[in-house]
Amino acid sequence: MTDDIILSTRDLKRYFNLGGGMLAKTGTIRAVDGVTLDIRRGETFAIVGESGCGKSTLARLLMRLLQPTSGEVTFDGWDIATLNGRALSALRRDMQFIFQDPFSSLNPRMSVGRLIAEPLETHFPQMTAADRREKVAGLLRQVGLRPEHAGRYPHEFSGGQRQRIGIARALASGPKLIIGDEPVSALDVSVQAQVINLLGDLRDDLGLTLIIIAHDLAVIRHMSDRVAVMYLGEIVEIGTADEIFETPRHPYTLALLSAIPVAEHGRETTRIALIGETPSPAAPPPGCRFHTRCRFAKDRCRTDVTPLRSVKNEHRAACHLFEEIARTREETIAPAVAKRQGAAEARFALYRSAIEGRGVRPQDQTQHDREETIQ
Repeated sequence: MTDDIILSTRDLKRYFNLGGGMLAKTGTIRAVDGVTLDIRRGETFAIVGESGCGKSTLARLLMRLLQPTSGEVTFDGWDIATLNGRALSALRRDMQFIFQDPFSSLNPRMSVGRLIAEPLETHFPQMTAADRREKVAGLLRQVGLRPEHAGRYPHEFSGGQRQRIGIARALASGPKLIIGDEPVSALDVSVQAQVINLLGDLRDDLGLTLIIIAHDLAVIRHMSDRVAVMYLGEIVEIGTADEIFETPRHPYTLALLSAIPVAEHGRETTRIALIGETPSPAAPPPGCRFHTRCRFAKDRCRTDVTPLRSVKNEHRAACHLFEEIARTREETIAPAVAKRQGAAEARFALYRSAIEGRGVRPQDQTQHDREETIQ
């Protein structure tokens, strides 16, 4: 493992057995099936795909919130499956999680100050109560809230403010890596912008590594360095954000890009429609798992498993036909995809220019500018 790699997986798998019974189905769900990744220090790495593709299960495997069926996860040179006691506690300190729903992830009976102080009590028991209060106040300022908010409770805040509280709680232990599982999908678009910019600023200021799980490609385009596209438990394409958005080589990636909403009143926009439904992860198709929905599928796609193949530099795609897809894309698909790429850029250019024009960062804006006033 090289020094610039902070987290890696090798042939990582997680299967779930269906319980069976008189009326229940039996079988094995292949939620994550042979994922190999290398995450670099200081980067924002995104994992995208439809609901049910296995990305949230993968995130929990990376945190050792789930045990893998097979394969390994290595963090900072340590195989996390072998850790216990103090070593496991250190792992929990260095890797933190931001959950999708900021309300359900916060104990409603605890004040904001207690919620943020709890990791400090766990990982830094030598801290005095006064030191903890000072640290909590600093963390609240860091995420754009006020120190006096420590005495309030989660229900007194808006959704975006609750997510900021969740981020402050994740930062309390001084982590090296943060995993966000759909961290902005439950928020309004305008609030998403503020939280996304906040995460980017924190990454730069604190030297964090971010792993973002998402299905919203507009969010990913704005904040990610590299992107892995996941389908039915497997990685089907991986590359830099520019490579994935500008020269996609897997038909599933093309379809995802074409699904980015475009606001064009009274005018139809072309979308690459997929055939049929997503197959069951309990019975994935033979060969290429995407062939049952792919407009390009050939006979060998139905029988031959396709590993990730090099496209250019570090850009790789699990497709027999990506050269043919590249030619077809330029002729028929590129306009549809390019329109969606433009929509993704336009969506975030609005708040980028607003923030840059004022010369302030999200945490420096007034409470009114950030989001709705606390109730």
